[in-house]
Amino acid sequence: MMGREILHKMKVKAGLASSSDTTGKGKTKMSGKKIRHGYHLEKGQSSHPMEDYLVAHFKRVDDAELGLFAIFDGHMGHDVPDYLRSHLFDNILQQPNFWSDTKSAIVKAYEITDSKILEKTKELGRGGSTAVTAILIDGLKLVVANIGDSRAVICKNGIAKQLSIDHEPNVERDNIEKKGGFVSNIPGDVPRVDGQLAVARAFGDRSLKVHLSSEPYVTEEIIDDDTELLILASDGLWKVMSNQEVVDTIKGIKDPQSAAKHLTEAARNKKSKDDISCIVVKFE
Repeated sequence: MMGREILHKMKVKAGLASSSDTTGKGKTKMSGKKIRHGYHLEKGQSSHPMEDYLVAHFKRVDDAELGLFAIFDGHMGHDVPDYLRSHLFDNILQQPNFWSDTKSAIVKAYEITDSKILEKTKELGRGGSTAVTAILIDGLKLVVANIGDSRAVICKNGIAKQLSIDHEPNVERDNIEKKGGFVSNIPGDVPRVDGQLAVARAFGDRSLKVHLSSEPYVTEEIIDDDTELLILASDGLWKVMSNQEVVDTIKGIKDPQSAAKHLTEAARNKKSKDDISCIVVKFE
């Protein structure tokens, strides 16, 4: 029993979080910057098991130090986001052009990973997952990619800036209809692909894949002296709080783990019923 407790503490310290690891933190120094991160997950009010998973840790690759951060928000099961937690970053880093053309490497790795998930439908089920990934390279460059509505927001000089794109069915209606699908608000009042899924892009979802994209939006951001925070979270946070509200809520909290926990509690107080997962990275 004691050995399992020690192993669990080691995993939490490393930031290798699953649905059973609810909180953790880590720190490093890159290019003269002190970088700390913390994360917190809280299950929503649904009867099914927690479907949010995350990654938050630092890793040395070749001569570079990387910060690897991700939120995976599953639907119709937790096996797909769990698979992403274990495999997506490895697939990205294994691309031969990762260093020379990081954006293209990420797009290719997302495609490969989605194909693997679809091949493993019997094992992983017919569900799917959103994803937002952030790779911090030597503390100087940040590369963010996403599909779905898990979101990345950076804060510079107190101002929030969204780095990801929420892939909403209404916005991508033309592409969905060109593929033979449709967008409907029935049942309920939320636009859904084929009346089923409330995001236009996701991993998995075999039954919808012919109408559903898994191509990520990718962007790069320079980490300069004005950069204060990076926040990644599932839509359980963003449904009830704006980007600037999230930044303002934690600007006085020094410890990133405490900040992440505070955000999940703030979202819950604002009546968010969804699973909530949040990572806060502080640059000093």
